[in-house]
Amino acid sequence: MAKRFVISDMDGVIYRGKTMIPGAADFVKRMLESKTPFLFLTNNSEQTPIDLKRKLDALGIAGLSEANFITSAMATAEFLKSQRPGGSVFVIGGAGLTNALYNAGFSINETSPDYVVVGKTKNYSFDLIKKASRLISGGARFIATNPDVVDPTEDGLEPACGSLLAPIELATGRKPYVVGKPNSLMMLIARKQIGAHASETIMIGDRMDTDIVGGLEAGMTTCLVLSGVTTREMIDTFPYRPDHIYDNIGEIRPELIE
Repeated sequence: MAKRFVISDMDGVIYRGKTMIPGAADFVKRMLESKTPFLFLTNNSEQTPIDLKRKLDALGIAGLSEANFITSAMATAEFLKSQRPGGSVFVIGGAGLTNALYNAGFSINETSPDYVVVGKTKNYSFDLIKKASRLISGGARFIATNPDVVDPTEDGLEPACGSLLAPIELATGRKPYVVGKPNSLMMLIARKQIGAHASETIMIGDRMDTDIVGGLEAGMTTCLVLSGVTTREMIDTFPYRPDHIYDNIGEIRPELIE
């Protein structure tokens, strides 16, 4: 059965930092022209869908809407809303995460929150680590948007959410519940948004430890691109393999994948 739905990562697949990856614009153009339902599913929690749309517009990828994007911040907010509607949070993260939590009905609480939620941010400090650690030790539930330790940029790799989680984990002795990829919950949210069945969907990503294992566990056909974090030499170090391997997303033709 040919694949009818596409879910794709962004960082390392469509762009690295502010640089578009070869073939990305052509791939999106083909998806739009063929009216293939597709969704960008990103562990990026710093930006909102409109931020991501404008970024792609600036890179020359036009024709997308906010409905084409789901971020780990959005998935985290939806999950917490299902667990404790109207709850409160202490947030370490960017505007995308804060906005998603506000939109889901959560209030910011720096003294006795229901949750401490951590996402990637450049505004990270010892004071934030200390406050988050004390709140978690005092009973707040520990939540992370995603486990990525590094992100690809045009200048190389940079620390990501997983790196920010580490000192809080060490200080509290607690592990967070991670909502983003590879959690199959985020995959389910994405499939429901575009009405996709797992057997008809391909998952495209550059990371074996999030995109590929997440797609595999969700029953999707997985396509690894070598334009981001995972190199060809790294593939055999994992106990699972992608269904297909490509140099970049421009090589992928979903209609030809069985």
